[in-house]
Amino acid sequence: MRTFDYKRAEDAHSAVNAHSGQAAAYLAGGTTLIDLVKLDVMQPERLVDINRLAYDAIEAVPEGGLKIGAMVRNTALAEDDRVRRDYTVLSEALLQGASRQLRNRATTAGNVMQRVRCSYFRDGVSPCNKRVPGSGCSAIDGHNREVFAVLGTSEHCIAAHPSDMCVAMAAIGATVHVTGPSGDRTVDFLDFHKLPGDTPHIEHELGEDELITHVSLDAPIDGSGSTYIKLRDRSSYQFALASCAAVVVLDGDRITAARLALGGVGTKPWRAADAEAALVGQPATRETFKQAAATAMQSATPYKHNAFKIPLARKAIVRALTDAAARARGETT
Repeated sequence: MRTFDYKRAEDAHSAVNAHSGQAAAYLAGGTTLIDLVKLDVMQPERLVDINRLAYDAIEAVPEGGLKIGAMVRNTALAEDDRVRRDYTVLSEALLQGASRQLRNRATTAGNVMQRVRCSYFRDGVSPCNKRVPGSGCSAIDGHNREVFAVLGTSEHCIAAHPSDMCVAMAAIGATVHVTGPSGDRTVDFLDFHKLPGDTPHIEHELGEDELITHVSLDAPIDGSGSTYIKLRDRSSYQFALASCAAVVVLDGDRITAARLALGGVGTKPWRAADAEAALVGQPATRETFKQAAATAMQSATPYKHNAFKIPLARKAIVRALTDAAARARGETT
């Protein structure tokens, strides 16, 4: 057993103050943190409980998007009428992310900060550069099938980012709002999660003692259709082998705008910008979608046990684009 302090914060200022000065962690839903503390992978000297902070609302903003409080539970976000209507891809991603019991506890900010499910990271003893910088990456030559990436990897880490919610937000476009000792600031969602490079232990852009307060979504695109496709070993309570969040806008049968993000295959929520650009102006046909899928996966690097993820991701992309285009036409899928 390891001892630790516990502080319950009443506002953001007291939370940041309680977090500073020692190895501390913010406690929200705890669906990842408590697991890792029990495994002795994370060893905080203090837990700062932020459940009383007033960041539990979903609000419309003048620009047309939504402002989602850090403490909004995944269930509430998935079932919000505005999210289901204007951000179908996000609602679907959340509902495929975990059991309802976990969604009832998990928070928006906690999901953004979710850590990898790599077994070598979580076992506490295997060489892992994310857990012990410079110790090596056991996954590269070890078992690297389920939760390991083929996009954005490096010789130091190949663990896939686990969040479904974050893939949908990457496709929609979002901004992370944070507060800390130096005040408030914002980070573009696509810049928040970092590629492993040679520093895989640095996972995000959150500064020392900073706290996420909100995530704001870009305004929905008029006339768009969207969906989230998740492919996995079993149909429930499983992390993605490959997933795709797609947003499509049509003029007749021509694509005028597209957003595409991938999960299960990237070391961060993976926005497929080259594939998006290739889609614009093209007919919404299966052949077009197959070409976009090939473009999205052209830089993928397979490993011994996960090469199958490349064709699997291509199939997820084609299916997601097909369904999103159908919804843009007003068809049911």
